[in-house]
Amino acid sequence: MLIPSLFFFSCSLSLGTGFRKGMDNTGKRHYQIQHGPCSYTFLLPEVDNCRTMANQYVPNTVQRDSPETDNDGSLQRLQQLENIMENNTQWLHKVLNQTSRLELQLLENSLSTNKLEKQIMIQTNEITKLHDKNGLLEQKVLEMEDKHAAELESLKQEKKQLQQLVTRQNSIIEELEKQLVAATLNNTVLQKQQLDLMETVHNLINLVSPTSFISPFVAKEEQIHFKDCADAYKSGLRATGIYTLFAPNTTQQIQAFCDMESNGGGWTVVQRRQDGKTDFQRTWKEYKTGFGDPAGEYWLGNEFTHQLTKKKNYVLRIQMRDWEANEGFSLYNQFYLDGEMQKYRIHLKGYSGTAGRISSLSHLGNDFSTKDSDNDKCLCNCAKMASGGWWFDACGPSNLNGLYYSAGQNTNRFNGIKWYYWKGSGYSLKATTMMIRPADF
Repeated sequence: MLIPSLFFFSCSLSLGTGFRKGMDNTGKRHYQIQHGPCSYTFLLPEVDNCRTMANQYVPNTVQRDSPETDNDGSLQRLQQLENIMENNTQWLHKVLNQTSRLELQLLENSLSTNKLEKQIMIQTNEITKLHDKNGLLEQKVLEMEDKHAAELESLKQEKKQLQQLVTRQNSIIEELEKQLVAATLNNTVLQKQQLDLMETVHNLINLVSPTSFISPFVAKEEQIHFKDCADAYKSGLRATGIYTLFAPNTTQQIQAFCDMESNGGGWTVVQRRQDGKTDFQRTWKEYKTGFGDPAGEYWLGNEFTHQLTKKKNYVLRIQMRDWEANEGFSLYNQFYLDGEMQKYRIHLKGYSGTAGRISSLSHLGNDFSTKDSDNDKCLCNCAKMASGGWWFDACGPSNLNGLYYSAGQNTNRFNGIKWYYWKGSGYSLKATTMMIRPADF
């Protein structure tokens, strides 16, 4: 027999889930389920009513149950309905619990989504700001590039103008050097004519009166034998050029270039570099006796220089010129060379000058080295590595007899014409002149 029931649904602000049985004011039993803000109420009819309704709706029944049997059956049926209701209630509890968990998960997911959206918005704002900053930086970089390009173009134009100026100056200097060489040759001819004339006069004087007459120009024959350019200068010769010198106490002649103009004149040129036409990678013997052309590039000779300076104090002056038309000099108030047995060791004192505040030539006294006579203080052979003969220390800060490099090829050259404390270790100079003069000149 199906017993009708009533179902009521309502929502309130109460929280939690519960189940309870009770009776209302009319005495009817009800079942109420509370889940969150919602409640579910079931009303069931009373047993007597069910029995009355049963009696009313089966009047034509052939056989009726006895009251006891009918009452017992209604109670049993009611019990079954209560059990079914309990089962439905438990099932509804499970459904509600599952719904609650789903709602919580959905809420959590919604919160997570909101957080992610906020983070995405923040990151999007930061990216936008970075894009703006990058745009400003790119604009500044472009402006700087334009500015640097303009400056670079201006520097290129200035460099081009300076190169043209240096080229013109070099051409002028080369022309002047050619004129100087020509004038030197003319002076040499004049000097030779003067010497020949003096010798002729001397011979005439000897023929006229070999014992009683002394020329006012030549007192003794050896007076025309100049041991250095200072002697020629003191004798009245003022022309810069090539002179014939005689080693002291010998009849050995040597051709030397005399500078009668620079710093008072009387300078005997020991070394000169100017155009690279002479090879300075020579042997010990060649550096001993001298080589080259006195009118151009040459080396006077270590032995002759030793003979000049061994008994008298000489001054050494080194004049230098770079490829930018700058000039400098180094001056030593005392200079002399030892003999060959001491490897022509150099001795210097009293440095001054404009080619560096420090001397690039050692004052301690180094031996002379060549490619076939290694006397330096390096395990290597500096004369072979750096080229030329020189007073190397351990390949040292100077070498005026290195390889000659022309303009544009004269930088980053370890084996060039080097004077470290003026132009650095890799700069090869354009021209150098080493010359000596008595300190009491």
